[in-house]
Amino acid sequence: MTAAIVFVMPIGFLQALDAFGAPLLILAGIGVGVCSSVIPYVCDQFAMSRLPRASFAFLLALLPATATVLGVAVLRQIPSAVDVLGVALVMVGVAMHNPRGVDGVRPTRTKES
Repeated sequence: MTAAIVFVMPIGFLQALDAFGAPLLILAGIGVGVCSSVIPYVCDQFAMSRLPRASFAFLLALLPATATVLGVAVLRQIPSAVDVLGVALVMVGVAMHNPRGVDGVRPTRTKES
């Protein structure tokens, strides 16, 4: 967010001056900011505290695939073969990940954990 303010704001500030006179546009901008940053962050924090590590990592790995599907369905953006390969490699990498303990043995779950 800080990088966006420092590098992008000077570029778009003059074009955005017109919006400061329209309260509806200001409210729309605040709504977009809350919906695209605050709500996903809070949901991630809740999920991270409640899900096992592997499940949370798998769900994060699904984000590129979900974004790709939504891009095709909503925005009509057709991904290239390289894009699809990249999404698939991320998902395969997470699916194949096998966490090991300090001694090289996969940790086991007990009834207490």
